Amino acid sequence: MILILCAGALSGCAADYLNRYDTVTLAAGDTQKYNSLLQTVDPFNPNSKNTHIEGDGTRAAAVAQSYKFPPPPPPPPAITVNVGGAVNNGAN
Repeated sequence: MILILCAGALSGCAADYLNRYDTVTLAAGDTQKYNSLLQTVDPFNPNSKNTHIEGDGTRAAAVAQSYKFPPPPPPPPAITVNVGGAVNNGAN
């Protein structure tokens, strides 16, 4: 019983020790990236603010249907098979 209590008490200390890091935060060391992003005037593309999407709902639905049910492939080309040879009557 005493052994179990000692193991439980020591496991709590080990868990606290494993939660410690050598840096202040996990993102430490990214100061150059942080400074460059901080000084960016507007990182987004100006067109990203356009909420009016050009398009037709009927056309978009037709395209979606063509992906869902693709048209059948074209039939294979017709093959002509000639049976028999040329008739040679012996007239040369």
